[in-house]
Amino acid sequence: MLFNTNQIVRSLAGPVLLALFSLTAIPALAQATAPATVAAPADATAATPAAVAPAAAVAPDAKKSETTENPYGVESVWKSSDAVAKSVLLMLVIMSVASWYILVVKLLEQTKIGRQSRSAAKDFWSAGTVQQGCAKLEATSPFRFIAEAGLEATQKHDGLMGHVPLNDWVTMNIQRSVERVQSSMQSGLSVLATVGSIAPFVGLFGTVWGIYHALTAIGRSGQASIDKVAGPVGEALIMTAIGLAVAVPAVLAYNWLIGRNKNVMSDVRAFGGDLHAVILGSVKKA
Repeated sequence: MLFNTNQIVRSLAGPVLLALFSLTAIPALAQATAPATVAAPADATAATPAAVAPAAAVAPDAKKSETTENPYGVESVWKSSDAVAKSVLLMLVIMSVASWYILVVKLLEQTKIGRQSRSAAKDFWSAGTVQQGCAKLEATSPFRFIAEAGLEATQKHDGLMGHVPLNDWVTMNIQRSVERVQSSMQSGLSVLATVGSIAPFVGLFGTVWGIYHALTAIGRSGQASIDKVAGPVGEALIMTAIGLAVAVPAVLAYNWLIGRNKNVMSDVRAFGGDLHAVILGSVKKA
């Protein structure tokens, strides 16, 4: 019995000592680790202002950079460019103004002739004679001009012209008047075609001139830094953009006005053909 008790004590001694050691060691370890755990938020809070401070300092700089004027805009290009670049810009501006002026003028002219065509269809053919029909038309109407040319052909069919058959003589006079109206309608369109053709090349010349200045700046400085080439290259790109901005509207306006001219001239030719038949019929009836 004694032997069994001692054996039990010996077997329990190890676990009891281990439990006592753990009970004394765990609080010590907790006290040792507690300051480190508490210090972490302090360090984090201390680091937060340092991280926020650069952001607050960067904000005014960002605002300054946003409000700074662009040193490579059109205004700066005009101020820093030489006589050749300024001449190219002025030429492009003049071509743009001319093309827009012709577009507006021809559009108003075509609209006016369209209105006069409707007036001729309503008033001219309802008149008793060709003279009375002419009196109902506007003085600047191309339809009145054609009608008067046909009447004049019947009144001046004498002398050498008397050897020409009246039918051919009236046809020739009406055809000539129609061609004069067509020539007047097409006047100015050649300017649009010219601007649409040469404006890109004028802008390309400004581009080449700007690249030349960029290469010159690189050669003088001996280094291809961005501050040396940004200005001339920007000038070159602006010239190209302006050349295209001038050429594209001119080409579109030319094609549009040509299509409208065809519609107007179809009415004019139809009026001339009907007038030719009416004049010959009136002469034969007289």
